[in-house]
Amino acid sequence: MFKKIACEFKDFAVKGNAIDLAIGVVIGGAFSKIVSSLVNDIIMPAVGVLIGGIDFTNLKIVIGIKNGSEVAIKYGQFIQSVVDFTIISFSIFLFIKAINTFKKKEEKIEEEKKNREELLLEEIRDILKSTKDC
Repeated sequence: MFKKIACEFKDFAVKGNAIDLAIGVVIGGAFSKIVSSLVNDIIMPAVGVLIGGIDFTNLKIVIGIKNGSEVAIKYGQFIQSVVDFTIISFSIFLFIKAINTFKKKEEKIEEEKKNREELLLEEIRDILKSTKDC
């Protein structure tokens, strides 16, 4: 039983899709760090200056509880995360769109090759038919 599961796992792990997924996760993690730096170090400070010097990461609402303790709701950090997500999602969208454009071009070239081959085969067929008639 264990051997069968081990073989199935090996087949799954060695397949291209699993390896591609693992590579995508690693690259996605690194890409996420780059985009987070872009947002935290470039975009959000500029947005803060435009709206009056507000630093979004420090925005919070402090709620006092009857026993004297306080709870901070960090909505600025949430805004920061939403901006991160939006930029990462848009970047991935553009990347996938570029990949799909290249794939469509390759498919079109492949289709044109097939069409040329089909035309040549039809011409050969017609020539063969015409020689049989004689």
